[in-house]
Amino acid sequence: MPQPELPLLVIVGTTASGKTALSLALAEALDGEVVSADSVQIYRHFDIGSGKPTAVELERVRHHFIGTHDPHDAIDAAGWANLAETAVTAIANRGRRPIVCGGSFLWVRALLFGLAPAPAANPELREEYQRIANEQGRAELHRRLQLVDAATAQKLAPNDFVRVSRALEVFELTGIQMSQWQAEHGFRQAKRPYVLLGVLRERAELDERIRTRAAQMLAAGLVAEVVGLCQRGYDKARAMGSVGYREVYTALAASGVKSPSDIDTQAVLEEISRKTRVFARRQRTWLRDEPVHYLPPHVLRDRAALVAAVREASGITELSDIG
Repeated sequence: MPQPELPLLVIVGTTASGKTALSLALAEALDGEVVSADSVQIYRHFDIGSGKPTAVELERVRHHFIGTHDPHDAIDAAGWANLAETAVTAIANRGRRPIVCGGSFLWVRALLFGLAPAPAANPELREEYQRIANEQGRAELHRRLQLVDAATAQKLAPNDFVRVSRALEVFELTGIQMSQWQAEHGFRQAKRPYVLLGVLRERAELDERIRTRAAQMLAAGLVAEVVGLCQRGYDKARAMGSVGYREVYTALAASGVKSPSDIDTQAVLEEISRKTRVFARRQRTWLRDEPVHYLPPHVLRDRAALVAAVREASGITELSDIG
């Protein structure tokens, strides 16, 4: 009699909650490999501000989709999901445990459930949206989306040109809201069994971790990294619009400085911390109704407790079935 398929372990949660630490601990405990679901870490050269695993951490555990693509490559949820599906299958075929980890939950859902069907891209509309963004700012597109599809607008950052313009495009082409497309698709039937895991953090603790991480990124040379990215011609890359990079780039552009030493790092620290807290709230909105098993932070330091917690969350009773 064939054995049931083991659930895919998927680590989700807000930024700075400890997803990387959990993925490393799980991979080492379960002989696993990490499949990154991060829409910035997938790009080369965007290192410090994206919170990529360190060289030491990459040595500890094999990772997939960390710095694998050029920043000018347009990687979306569907494209990543196809790549991740291949990686997950290959890892399992090698007798190892695939562990998906990342804060880009739309990407995770695309892997687990697929994406809602929607009309093909319209070049004329996209050109018009780009013109509006250039002349009036991306926030204007987000304002227009709020008027026609408030549910989708609530989940998207005003600066997320790609997803905001896509939602507008779907509505203009069909008269149907993107949120309605997705609700009708439902994401009801998962393509495989899965378990969502996260690290439990109180709000005050998470806010402090966000600020500490932002300070560490600046101390590690985030401003110099942004200057270098601009010199490479990546100032218009999609990843430059992500939290952390956007604030540094805006500060550099506003002051016209060319040297990292000329920037007001304290002001940038405050802005990155504030915007990251806003982003974390948006991530909580995405995950609010999802069946995430939140693990206490102390299990990250206790392999036996970690495996026991995962075993309980996943319903797998035998340790050998997890490892």
